[in-house]
Amino acid sequence: MKLGEEKSPQFDKEMGASLSQGTEKRAGEELTERQPYGQSAPPVEEGSFLDKALEEEKAKAQQYLANWQRAQADFINYRRRAEQEKLDMAKFSNAMLISSILPVLDDLERALDTVSSKLAGLTWVDGVRLIYRKLQAILEAQGLTEIKAAGETFDPRLHEAVFFVDGEEGKVMEEVQSGYKFHERVIRPTMVKVGKGNENKGPETQKPEGSGQENQGSGNSPG
Repeated sequence: MKLGEEKSPQFDKEMGASLSQGTEKRAGEELTERQPYGQSAPPVEEGSFLDKALEEEKAKAQQYLANWQRAQADFINYRRRAEQEKLDMAKFSNAMLISSILPVLDDLERALDTVSSKLAGLTWVDGVRLIYRKLQAILEAQGLTEIKAAGETFDPRLHEAVFFVDGEEGKVMEEVQSGYKFHERVIRPTMVKVGKGNENKGPETQKPEGSGQENQGSGNSPG
């Protein structure tokens, strides 16, 4: 066809049909390449593999969460123990110092118990009694408490028997030396005389077997 010649309607019709057929053919080939025959849907095996992998990852996530929660609980318990140990250390740090002061408190107590009625009204006696009360108040403010023993049932956790005497069996008949607790912890048990029952006749006082204490007379009693 020469340039400038007019195209007939028949020629246009044939060209359009040819282009249409070529387009359909290429589309069909692409569709065939994308979707092979017999594999229109994903295989069942591939879906099962994905479900299994998902379940495994969920199990791992649950395990990681449980491990994290366990580690967090262990850390909380450790922190509580550390804080409690710190408080206990601060609470009982003065226990040894207070224990060393107790003999001074005992001496003041014995001195005041032996003051005669003639000296009771003197100024210096009242001054010593005031010092004793101040020292006692200071120690009590720090957590020191006296263990009451007279008339109580003998308790080896609180009392130390130094004599057996006539009286109700198992009862503390008399205190020989005061005992003390420091913040509910016994730092010195009370030395006591314990009743042995009235059916046995013998000396008024008897040293308990295996006590390891030297014989102490009634003059050592604080009163």
